[in-house]
Amino acid sequence: MAAYGLYTHISSNKVRSMLLLAGLFLLIYVMVFAGALVAEVLMNSNKSLGFYLTHARRDLATAFPYATVVAVLWIVIAYFFHQNMIDAVTGGESVTRQQQPRLYNLLENLCISRGIPMPKLKVMNSPALNAFASGLNRQQYAVTVTSGLLAALDDQEIEAVLGHELTHIRNGDVQLMVVAVIIAGVVGFFGELMFRMFTNMPWSSGRRSSSSSSSSSSDRDSKGAGGAILAIIIAVALIVLAWLLSQVVKLALSRSREFLADAGSVELTKNPDAMISALRKIENRGELPGATSAVMELCVDNPREGFADLFATHPSVENRVKALVQYAGGHDPGPLAVPSDEADAPEVQDEATPEQLPPPVPRGPWNDANPPATGPIDVRPGPSEGPWGRPS
Repeated sequence: MAAYGLYTHISSNKVRSMLLLAGLFLLIYVMVFAGALVAEVLMNSNKSLGFYLTHARRDLATAFPYATVVAVLWIVIAYFFHQNMIDAVTGGESVTRQQQPRLYNLLENLCISRGIPMPKLKVMNSPALNAFASGLNRQQYAVTVTSGLLAALDDQEIEAVLGHELTHIRNGDVQLMVVAVIIAGVVGFFGELMFRMFTNMPWSSGRRSSSSSSSSSSDRDSKGAGGAILAIIIAVALIVLAWLLSQVVKLALSRSREFLADAGSVELTKNPDAMISALRKIENRGELPGATSAVMELCVDNPREGFADLFATHPSVENRVKALVQYAGGHDPGPLAVPSDEADAPEVQDEATPEQLPPPVPRGPWNDANPPATGPIDVRPGPSEGPWGRPS
């Protein structure tokens, strides 16, 4: 399993990354054409559909170089500042060996053992149990873990998670995932812009149509209104199509990458049981509050699932554990509890331990009412107690 499809997976990631970048430009041109249709309806009311389509194509040709520059600029900004954007969303902060010696040493040992360049190490303050890798080149690669993960997992389990993220970097999964994040951001931005233009359209078109109706025949008005409505329907359909295509980008993130990353972790650590127990502890505890779906797709486990699991970017923990048991010889302990779960459990009244109980009182015919001596016992013989032996 550790080597199955590995090299074809890496080369496929590179090809898909380039195709996704090309698709980014196509989606932007589609959004610009939809915006041009809306703009033409706003500026020219009571025209035919052919008029709107012709003028929208002319507007697209005019805006083509500007849209291309905007797309390239977005890619450049994302290339250099995507990590800052992710850190702004997650709150991740870089740490040094002095700040996190345990975590830093585990990651450094894994990198040295395989000759992998040491990525940056970041920690985000969150009770969630998760981690993710990011970056587009060796100078940008970073591994981010949550404080909750550090508290809940032991050293072997943390080492397995770090090996999982290093495998994502080595296999080229990180570049593909970051490109998907960039595309989602661009489409989301332009989609919201076009939608705002669309929501403002009826008011303006209504005012223009009322002023022109006095000088036009009712038949011409109805034809023009029909053309405007059809143009708006086409624009909305294009915007929805662009959004759907941006969601289909998730399907390019093959879920097999997680199986390969799990196998790569076992190859690095030689400890399949550690990877299994780490997954069992992370299971259903990885939700990052405030994180977007694009960020969650970078994580070890993404508990968010799409409709009928169609758009889920991660296989279930159950399937990943079964694969590790079947192909790596690991042992599945089943669902595991973590310290945070024990802290959330209902409190029970503490019972006194044997060390906290007072010493038992000796019982006998002559000392039932006498407490035991707390100091050293004097065993020296003394004067007899009796009517003739009481000391004077």
